Amino acid sequence: MKTRDKILLSSLELFNERGERNVTTNHIAAHLAISPGNLYYHFRNKSDIIYEIFLEYEKLVDYYLDIPEDRPLTLDDMMFYLESVFDGLWSYRFFHRDLEHLLDGDRRLRQDYREFTDRCLDAISRIFEKMAEAGIIEPQSDELRSAMSLNVWLVITNWMAFLKTAHASEESANLTLTELKQGIYQVLTLEVPYLTAAYRERVLVLREKYRPQLPEAREAELPVGKTVGWNAI
Repeated sequence: MKTRDKILLSSLELFNERGERNVTTNHIAAHLAISPGNLYYHFRNKSDIIYEIFLEYEKLVDYYLDIPEDRPLTLDDMMFYLESVFDGLWSYRFFHRDLEHLLDGDRRLRQDYREFTDRCLDAISRIFEKMAEAGIIEPQSDELRSAMSLNVWLVITNWMAFLKTAHASEESANLTLTELKQGIYQVLTLEVPYLTAAYRERVLVLREKYRPQLPEAREAELPVGKTVGWNAI
């Protein structure tokens, strides 16, 4: 593997584990057992590394959201999109943990992320359109479909921030992929009012696989028969 690729992979690993703000180029160089000068030969600064990592993440999501136009959409397709997008969130989780800070620090990143968001919103809208064509959900007006697409995007991109604040007493490093994928429950919940009778029960069964659970410590404090928060949804 080329040194440049090793730098990107190691940076992603360290950013995910420690948080981007806690990792310097010296940390990355030390992790790879290379000199800082060798790192700077490939990247001018940490912002350039982050930008290149984002480009890889962008390509991954674009690939995941490649929508088939030659056949109807299926529930398997729908779940593939959701699973894949949340897998991508996990693999690049540092990015969404501190998104506003990263965008504020790099004009290129801010512009590219805006365009990336627009493409994702268009893809989500198209997925809803194809789901309606397949009879999975009721047809929606353009205005409603646009609003639904935005709501889905907001849930996906802010779910990690919600978990971070909901578990504020814990280290953010304790977040698990299982917890992250519980955001799929929230996305599917947004679709529930629009499901057709033919698909409603099947989607509700799929949704239960991702139902968020209260942390055990909080759950143990609850009186018998009582639930709070997301378990009451």
